[in-house]
Amino acid sequence: MKLKKYMIYILSLIALSIITIIIGRVSLAIRFNNQVKELFSNSKNITKKAFSYKELTGLPEPLQRYFKHVLKDGQPYTSYVRLTHDGFFKLSQSKEWVTIKGEQYFTTENPGFIWKGTTSMFVARDMYIADKGRLIATLFSLYNVVDAKGENYNEGELQRWLAESIWFPTNLLPGNNLQWTAIDSLSAKLTFNYKGQSLIFTVRFNDAGEITEMETKRYMDATNKQTWICKMYKYENRNGMCIPTEAEALWRLKKGDFSYAKFRVKKIEYDIPERF
Repeated sequence: MKLKKYMIYILSLIALSIITIIIGRVSLAIRFNNQVKELFSNSKNITKKAFSYKELTGLPEPLQRYFKHVLKDGQPYTSYVRLTHDGFFKLSQSKEWVTIKGEQYFTTENPGFIWKGTTSMFVARDMYIADKGRLIATLFSLYNVVDAKGENYNEGELQRWLAESIWFPTNLLPGNNLQWTAIDSLSAKLTFNYKGQSLIFTVRFNDAGEITEMETKRYMDATNKQTWICKMYKYENRNGMCIPTEAEALWRLKKGDFSYAKFRVKKIEYDIPERF
């Protein structure tokens, strides 16, 4: 009789745990849906604007090669982007790689994005919405073990948005907020000014005219800035543009490079302002 009661107790705990996890996943999905809707509602459609090779006049030579390589004359400007990816993620240098699947959404007329990465243990949400950056990590879809925000995260998430503009290269064309300055035949300085923030990247190109690295100083935590590098690989034609389909993010530290994210684009779609 005692054994039977004990088994009923254990099975009840298991059932309660499963129900709790399901409720947590549903709640997380609802919050993510609402955040995606908020993101898209904050930015207008600019696809009526088209790129012309005439815009390249006066740009540094590596930029002229890049834009002629990745864009065709008459390419509409991108307004919205959505993509899915798989890959690997590392929480720290001492940890092992874990597999990760993600989905991400971007706006361009007003800078913004939201990313959700899912592993077997946690769900991470990285975002820049309504000029605010935030990083949330949720364990088993239930408990927020990280919820970071503030001025440093506003800057850091805007830096991520700018670096990942390589997936929608009309966003890297010069304009009121964005300028390019020559360094040499295979590199240039990118400056982006937005609402009091000034972001500066060193951008490197290969002989084919593709961006291979974007480097800047970014907050690694609440107070500590380190060199942050995004590497891009395996360019392919998508929607009339040539974009990298693999990317890696790393910190360049005194004790060596800490590579923490390796993503491979599975699907990317443009100007569909809704969730997959």
